[in-house]
Amino acid sequence: MIQSSSPLNLHEESRSQALATKKDHVIFLCVIFCFWFCTYVYIPVFSLYLESIHFTYSMIGIILGSYGLTQILLRFPLGVLSDKLFGIRKHLLTFGFLAGIASGLFLLFSESFIAIFIARLLAGVTAAMWVMATVLYSHYVKEQFASKAMSRVQFLTVFAQFISMMISGYLVYYFGWKAPFLVATVAAVVGTILVLQVKDFSVRRENALPLSYYLKQTFRIRGLLFITFLSLGAHSILFITIFGFSPMYVSQLTESSYAVTVLVCAFFIPHALAAIWLMFRTIKQQSQIKILIISFMLTALFALLVPFVQSWIFVVLLHAGLGVSLGFIFPLLLAMVIQVSDASLKNSAMGFYQSFYALGIMGGPLLAGELAELTNLLSIFYLCGIMAVICTIVVVVIQNSRVVYKKREVKEAKEQ
Repeated sequence: MIQSSSPLNLHEESRSQALATKKDHVIFLCVIFCFWFCTYVYIPVFSLYLESIHFTYSMIGIILGSYGLTQILLRFPLGVLSDKLFGIRKHLLTFGFLAGIASGLFLLFSESFIAIFIARLLAGVTAAMWVMATVLYSHYVKEQFASKAMSRVQFLTVFAQFISMMISGYLVYYFGWKAPFLVATVAAVVGTILVLQVKDFSVRRENALPLSYYLKQTFRIRGLLFITFLSLGAHSILFITIFGFSPMYVSQLTESSYAVTVLVCAFFIPHALAAIWLMFRTIKQQSQIKILIISFMLTALFALLVPFVQSWIFVVLLHAGLGVSLGFIFPLLLAMVIQVSDASLKNSAMGFYQSFYALGIMGGPLLAGELAELTNLLSIFYLCGIMAVICTIVVVVIQNSRVVYKKREVKEAKEQ
């Protein structure tokens, strides 16, 4: 996601750098904050809310998974068509905020299954427009400063998610179940107002290749399917646990009003620290694979231990471990997508990657909800453990075949 933008030529870089003022940067970064804040402010308490209005585990799983459905449908086309969408990227980002407003209003004024399902579909539309935000902001700086700019974007993303999720429990405690939905709607409104002030410094690419070329070559990128499968598994675990059923399970173990907030902090602080550590390290390709193996093994261990502890404090500590291990997995997989992709295919490869890991965002909670309905809530952690074990095996296969280290020769296709 971070480096999915197309490289700029020198003329375009100079123009962008000259036109983007500090005010332009501040406005755009505020847009990014609102973008993720309106999407995540109710997530930690969402499953608890659904349980409070008497939704079954199966229904909760469907609602949680619907967030990924629209992302599956939109992210790959938006990534592939990024260059073709020149001139309307800002409009699409604005549309994402409008979808966020509609999502919040549905959640505010209806408790029916259909209305909430539609609300989460709309939230998925908002999230799918993230590719437009990253492409737009990539044109605010010269290419040599792109890494720092995208690190700034990543920090704002994590910061907004963390702050929004940390306050959600307090909003419910002091103002009721609907308060996070109201705050999400207001944040989306503010984001819409701000995004109208955003300037688009992107320049149309000349000699763009046919769409069929991008589609064909994306599917031929060596190792991309393996990497995407791993991300699908990791996102399934993420949206089953901290973004799904874990807050519900912790609330069953204790009546403490701050337990969910502690859970969120315990997961996200180590999660962010792991990502920050990777930002300041140059990890060799062989070391990337080793770190992934260890991280998936630890993910499996922490998930499988949850059903065996009865204290909510120990459950929180195990989720801190999950936060660390997943905090290493996501940035490494993102880096590997960039490494295996030719420069001309980075947009489409990132769109493919984001679209198909959204299968995990949808399928993970859906499967977990059905499983919890048939058995009990603890079974979802066994499911996560099994998923992590499977991912570990896949990484070992990648290591043995060295499939991610050899980029497919794109020029072969050009010569055919």
